[in-house]
Amino acid sequence: MKVIRHTDANFAGQLRELTAASSLFDPGIEQRTRAILHDIFVRGDDALLEFTEKYDGAKLTAEQLAVTQAELMTASLKADESLRQAVAAAEKNIAVFAKKSLRKNWQTKNSHGASVGEKFDPFQQVGIYIPGGTAPLVSTALMTITLAKVAGCPEIAVCTPCGKDGSINPALLFAARAAGATEIYRAGGAQAIAALAYGTNTIRRVQKIFGPGNAYVVAAKRLLVGHVAIDLLPGPSELLVLADDTANPKFIAADLLAQAEHGSGHERVWLVTNSVKILKTVESEIAKQSPRLARREFVRRALQHNGWLVQVKSLDDGVALANRLAPEHCEVMTRNPRKVSKGILTAGAIFLGPWSPTVLGDYVAGPSHTLPTGGAGASFAGLTVDQFQRRTSVVEYNRASLKKALSAVKKFAELEGLGAHGRSAEIRSAK
Repeated sequence: MKVIRHTDANFAGQLRELTAASSLFDPGIEQRTRAILHDIFVRGDDALLEFTEKYDGAKLTAEQLAVTQAELMTASLKADESLRQAVAAAEKNIAVFAKKSLRKNWQTKNSHGASVGEKFDPFQQVGIYIPGGTAPLVSTALMTITLAKVAGCPEIAVCTPCGKDGSINPALLFAARAAGATEIYRAGGAQAIAALAYGTNTIRRVQKIFGPGNAYVVAAKRLLVGHVAIDLLPGPSELLVLADDTANPKFIAADLLAQAEHGSGHERVWLVTNSVKILKTVESEIAKQSPRLARREFVRRALQHNGWLVQVKSLDDGVALANRLAPEHCEVMTRNPRKVSKGILTAGAIFLGPWSPTVLGDYVAGPSHTLPTGGAGASFAGLTVDQFQRRTSVVEYNRASLKKALSAVKKFAELEGLGAHGRSAEIRSAK
């Protein structure tokens, strides 16, 4: 990991490197993604099948893209009791949290006496991407599909990569079906996002796409805005730990290593502390703990590229750096963590104190773990159930309320030189 201290002569320059653009805006990734999107747009299923063979090693036909009911039944039969209990426990917390966030229809009277309000309807067709690859994210199925089901979306199409033999992890299939997926396809990467956005002969076009993914998946989502709505930009995992001298170095090291093990190599982790002792001890703990990990090579690569141990002058400086980085996950291991966290305004999710590791948010706490990365947290919030609802404003005037509005309408029409606008209201008031 890279170590920088506020006493370094070039500390400001090092911070610029630290906060440099992530893979979210890598021009090489964007160029390659554009080519994939164009190919799917032009050739549909044929291109999708070619990319599936190229990137996943599976040679499929169009008829094999969709997961069958028989496969889902087999996956259900394979699910042991411990998996069933884990899925049920997580889904319960996720659904309860989601129901609290649902938007409800409302109406009121405006100054003219007219009825105005909003109604919220579920999107009718949504697409959800579940990462696969080196770590099929069973938990992501629950953290996304459950929200769509709670919102009432009738068509929930899931895309996830398959193995070389065309198979999909049976635990992932079980979780997706349990959460409410109505259709599941063997399609991964940017090509899957393009298929959901444009539609192919096999995969129907959706209204909105949700879910995390690698740098190419996130680039595809960003490039397809307008063709389809998206939730946010959730890419390779990130964790920033803000710590003072009361923090437990073993906990910090374990949490940083956990977020570095996903496998893309684009993961980013930071320790930000005002304590020299904590920085040195965490560095030692990472060296001690990482050799024991099964995915240590993935961890090593991520830490080498984007692992940082940062000593700041004060906790206030640490908070400022956290806001500048807008991390996906932010753990606050300080005295009075709730008070310190009030100043953190751009994190995707905040975890308070020594007993709230990020992994609880990853799996079972309740809020969705689909969160903005790559600095997008400065503009985007994490995934919530109301993003599966489509908002529509509703306006209802009667003759009396229209009459009260008429003079202002006519004035605006006159100022803007749009006479037909004024006449469309005035014609209704004529005797």
